[in-house]
Amino acid sequence: MRARLTLTTVAVLTLAACGNQVDLRPKAGQSMPVAPAGAAKTPTVAELIEPETQARPRRSDDPLTKSEERQDDPFDLPPPG
Repeated sequence: MRARLTLTTVAVLTLAACGNQVDLRPKAGQSMPVAPAGAAKTPTVAELIEPETQARPRRSDDPLTKSEERQDDPFDLPPPG
């Protein structure tokens, strides 16, 4: 019974994920948002849905720059008892 419910749930989620993909357009009777203050032109749909740098930051530093032996940790004690 549980396996059947799991299979049904997976099947429904799979079908829900494969929707029709079309170009994004404003609803009928509405227009695109106005240009932001200081912008030369109104951004396109592709520009509006592209994530900003803050939404997807790049990793700028690696905490481990080279392989080296670990120093002795005085707080790494075995459990009591």
